[in-house]
Amino acid sequence: MALLDLTGFVLAHDPVIVREGNTYWRFQTGPGIPVSSSSDLKNWTYRGKVFNENPEWTKISIPGSTDFWAPEVVYRNGRWRIYYAVSTFGKNKSAIGLAETKTLDPTSPDFGWTDRGAVLLSKESDNYNAIDPAVAADEKGRDYFLFGSFWGGLVLFPLEEDGTITKGSEALFVASRQTEPNPVEGGFIFKEGDWYYLFASHDFCCRGTASSYHIVVGRSRSITGPYLDKAGVPMTESGGFLLRDGSSHKRWAGPGHNSVFRDTDGKIYLVYHAYDRENNGLQQLQIEPMTFENGWPCLS
Repeated sequence: MALLDLTGFVLAHDPVIVREGNTYWRFQTGPGIPVSSSSDLKNWTYRGKVFNENPEWTKISIPGSTDFWAPEVVYRNGRWRIYYAVSTFGKNKSAIGLAETKTLDPTSPDFGWTDRGAVLLSKESDNYNAIDPAVAADEKGRDYFLFGSFWGGLVLFPLEEDGTITKGSEALFVASRQTEPNPVEGGFIFKEGDWYYLFASHDFCCRGTASSYHIVVGRSRSITGPYLDKAGVPMTESGGFLLRDGSSHKRWAGPGHNSVFRDTDGKIYLVYHAYDRENNGLQQLQIEPMTFENGWPCLS
């Protein structure tokens, strides 16, 4: 298997893909959260933004914030939820917001994003950074909220049915590099069989072809961990089995900030961005079929 042959250059950063009916929808970092649609995962059409104007609370809570980062989109209780990060580069005074809509189709009378404000804020004194949200359910259907970048690493909180963090719950750290700085971010949990797989991006993004981003993974029988790599090293102790890096493909540098998408036919795709060595280091969408062999994700 290999990367899907996309039609043209598809600019994307921190992409996530979901499906509603016969249409695939892609959300990504950018002004107002850009949205695109496709019928085949290869040809993409821009469909507007989640927000035409940034919600007022984002300007007040995180002064200087502009683009929204690293959206996560899930379907719960008859509505689509989007979690999005509000921050400024290199700071951990950050927030994660939540908005909802009945449908993703902007031509439907049921379409319309309603912002619900911040579900999490971090301040300079916190040992985590409230960006890069992801949501995963355990075997009982209970949702957990994964987030984090640098500082203390990747953090897990339980969620309530309304999509908000359970009050009084304690932060559970599930991945850390044990270095200063602590370059781990872009976490995503995906369940396959009896295992929960924690994907993460190590090292540095956003430097064009000099980006050292690479995707690693560990697994656990429990959604709360501990997550271990193939060598048995915990991801809280710099562990992580290498899945993709800048030497995986000749053209693509710094692959990272992945999500995982399971289609209705059961096929699984690793979705991420990488920097194009043949196009001024611009970040392009990558969609790669992924299987599981001997209990671990497998790419070509």
